Amino acid sequence: MKSNTNFIRDNIAVGFMLFALFLGAGNIIFPPLLGQMAGENIFVSMVGFLITGVGLPLLGIISVAKNGGDLEVLAGRVNPYFGIVFTSIVYLSIGPFFAIPRTGAVSYSIGVAPFLSESAQGSWIPLFLTTLVFFGISFYLASNPTKIVDRVGKFLTPALLFVIILLAAKAFLTPLGEIGESQGAYINNAFGESFIQGYLTMDVLASLVFGIVIVQALASRGITQKAQQIKITIFAGIVAALGLAFVYVSLGYLGVTSVDSIGFHDDGGAIISLAANALYGDFGNIILSATIILACLTTSVGLFSANATFFHKIFPKISYKAYLVVFAVFSFAVSNFGLANLINISLPVLVAIYPIAIVLMIFALFGNLFNHAPSVYGVALIFTGVVALYDGIKQTGVTILAYENFLSIFPFYEQGIAWVVPALVGGVIGYIIHIAKR
Repeated sequence: MKSNTNFIRDNIAVGFMLFALFLGAGNIIFPPLLGQMAGENIFVSMVGFLITGVGLPLLGIISVAKNGGDLEVLAGRVNPYFGIVFTSIVYLSIGPFFAIPRTGAVSYSIGVAPFLSESAQGSWIPLFLTTLVFFGISFYLASNPTKIVDRVGKFLTPALLFVIILLAAKAFLTPLGEIGESQGAYINNAFGESFIQGYLTMDVLASLVFGIVIVQALASRGITQKAQQIKITIFAGIVAALGLAFVYVSLGYLGVTSVDSIGFHDDGGAIISLAANALYGDFGNIILSATIILACLTTSVGLFSANATFFHKIFPKISYKAYLVVFAVFSFAVSNFGLANLINISLPVLVAIYPIAIVLMIFALFGNLFNHAPSVYGVALIFTGVVALYDGIKQTGVTILAYENFLSIFPFYEQGIAWVVPALVGGVIGYIIHIAKR
């Protein structure tokens, strides 16, 4: 029987694994940009960002853990067909369509490109070769999901934390400059803007799918009792949340103090790259390159494993490794479209599905209050979806004036989260329907 010390150490390893799976491209490139744009409003901006980037993902981990680590089971409380369709959309969004290709693109643009000549950066060959190697390593590490805790939690994560601490410590000890003025939407709507920016990390969606990776890893270690799995998963979620909060605050501070030294930039990758160089010189680029590649690699491995596990469960005739091959090839192809294009394409989709995921997750946490009645979930999600779908369409530049005027009457419209009140109203109506049926 394992000693208590070994048990705690193993649980921390699971937490480190989860932290590393979360900490990917968006988690590193968006906080510095938020810092520069927020300026003097950095505190309220960071609060908004931490809610969607840390608080809600932690709730997502808890919610999914209580449902056996399976998002399909959670979403299936609404309707079995909704469970399959919505879960598939979430997995594909943070899998081969957007998030996995982004890990490869960011690894190149921040981890490799700064070391190349201008002529080499203008060629397609370095990106092609970088993503080819990157997804080859990701495929290998994800090929045996039972070893992910050992490969990621015990080896890659400590290395990742070390290089992040090197960067953060220097930023706090020798700041690059003073905190400047707020820019753009952060002048009058710092909280709402940063709340929405937290969507881009995709961490809430990731929290809903990483549960299956944790449960699988625990089962491989002989931990099969649901109560124990829930306890360890929640502990791991807390460890991951603390780690993410440290990274966001550190990189946000790096961004907000960097303007005097490197100027304004609209690319978070450029900000952190220039700031690392200003703090450590050429050695800073090496530190940053190691941070980015390790962070993107761990996230890529987790997303590959989660996607292959889910779709193998839905269509078991196709093997786990066959799904890995398909997703690796597809992600490799998509990543070669470039980072900026991936972000622009993904934002409307994320804005549309994020509120649905948040409402589903929060209602599931309190589902015992209404016996998980499908009508409560269903009406709340319909009301949420009507608003969220339009918000996603609006991100493409299309606006419907009459509908815009209608939404403007709801609280939190200016903050970009007008779906909150409709979700609550829908839940109340759904509960009335549930009582009436009963």
